[in-house]
Amino acid sequence: MLYYLFQYLESEFQIPGASLFEFITFRSAIAFVFSLGFSTIYGKRIINYLQRKQVGESVRDLGLEGQAQKAGTPTMGGVIIILATLIPVLLLSQLDNIYVIMLIVTTVWMGLIGFADDYIKIFKKDKGGLKGWFKVIGQVVLGCIIGATMYFHEDVTIKEEIVNPQASQELSTQNSPVEFGPAEQSTKTTIPFVKENEFDYASLLTWINPDLAKYAWLIFIPIVIFIVTAVSNGANLTDGIDGLAAGTSTIVVITLALFAWISGNIIFSDYLNVMYIPNSGEMVVFVTAFAGALVGFLWYNTFPAQVFMGDTGSLTIGGIIAVLAIATRKELLIPILCGVFIMENLSVVMQVSWFKYTRKVSGEGRRIFLMSPLHHHYQKRGFHESKIVVRFWIVGILLAIISIVTLKVR
Repeated sequence: MLYYLFQYLESEFQIPGASLFEFITFRSAIAFVFSLGFSTIYGKRIINYLQRKQVGESVRDLGLEGQAQKAGTPTMGGVIIILATLIPVLLLSQLDNIYVIMLIVTTVWMGLIGFADDYIKIFKKDKGGLKGWFKVIGQVVLGCIIGATMYFHEDVTIKEEIVNPQASQELSTQNSPVEFGPAEQSTKTTIPFVKENEFDYASLLTWINPDLAKYAWLIFIPIVIFIVTAVSNGANLTDGIDGLAAGTSTIVVITLALFAWISGNIIFSDYLNVMYIPNSGEMVVFVTAFAGALVGFLWYNTFPAQVFMGDTGSLTIGGIIAVLAIATRKELLIPILCGVFIMENLSVVMQVSWFKYTRKVSGEGRRIFLMSPLHHHYQKRGFHESKIVVRFWIVGILLAIISIVTLKVR
């Protein structure tokens, strides 16, 4: 809203400084400060309100040290993250940008699913919360919306680099002036670590028959659904000890902000030879607001936590990260960038699968880890949760650096 206000003031009254709101970097910086301030200042008020309403965490006895002390800690703190993200986004971003719209829809949709889950757990006294199949349906619906928008919406485009036909034939292709072709809808994405770093999902069908390209959505949308479901569940599983999910997610989203800014900037996308995605730079405003909200929430969520995000926060975080990766065409980097989420997911899958297999074979179920998800395994080994969290953050930073390096290493 402020973006449109200052745009009007600049065009009609030539007010000094109003043109600053044209710059994504300026609005992103303001969005970060705004969301950080909101989540730290008003976050405390929201925590106090949750305490008054007795919205406390019900802790199962898992035999973990310090677990009993967490009982009664306010949960549903994901509301802080959601509000601290959406308010500056609504004020500072271009609300007609399709990427911003997708991210707002994702935030609200996943937030409602998580809120319903937390509400049932707390107020209906049902520890199981929202039925698992209902969560999956919600994630699938969101995946369908995002996948269909990415495939069919006319504003979701890329521009391919072309060599200027007027360039001298004596110049090498590398040194020739580079231009971009017209914006076109595409199912192309980016493959890390390879020189020819673009992959078209349509090729999974066109090798059979080129005419099948028009049915590429049958491949693309299910892939989007899988990514949204996997990442949101991974973030949900990571939210098990104080500060782990919020801190790890902050590292991931800041990295994705860099990818969005580069992909949406014609100069830097040309220089780094990455896919140019028109209008995607506007996502940086959303991402910086989201990062500020996470950092502000982390102020109260670090050990010993004064508030938990609950599924309201963790499902929302995972959904946003998934959509950001898909929108910037970096979803194939998720196994690296979201490596902590993947490890947490895999530890549960491996633990359950091995337990069922060994019970079927020998009659006695065996475990790979002392406990899953993975962070609980280290708790069982006697590591303090603060040490586990910081070390997981370090791993997350290393994975983020590797992800950034893929911009040049091919």
